[in-house]
Amino acid sequence: MNNQKLPNVTAILVLGISSILLCWCYGILGIVLSIIALFLVRNTTKLYEEHPEDYTNYETLKAGKIVAIVGLILNVVLLVLFAGVLYAIGLESIMSQDQELIQERMNDIINS
Repeated sequence: MNNQKLPNVTAILVLGISSILLCWCYGILGIVLSIIALFLVRNTTKLYEEHPEDYTNYETLKAGKIVAIVGLILNVVLLVLFAGVLYAIGLESIMSQDQELIQERMNDIINS
């Protein structure tokens, strides 16, 4: 029988790597990309488990899964970090765009 490559493996890798690269977009976009990649991993793994002898690139699928998990963890950590900074500085000081008030709150955080 002629072995073929698993579908979506390249897309999973691209989504996982993109989620890591885009983690600085407040974590939201990277979380979405990671979740999509993990959903594709789940479906592709089911396909592989039905007929493992038909496919050759299962190791690449596992690497894509690891990259997507790392991207998800990194994005969640950064989202929590951004939310903590937003909470510490205060939304009203950011919305007022008062640079002196923002600087004062940041100095209070650093010094405490």
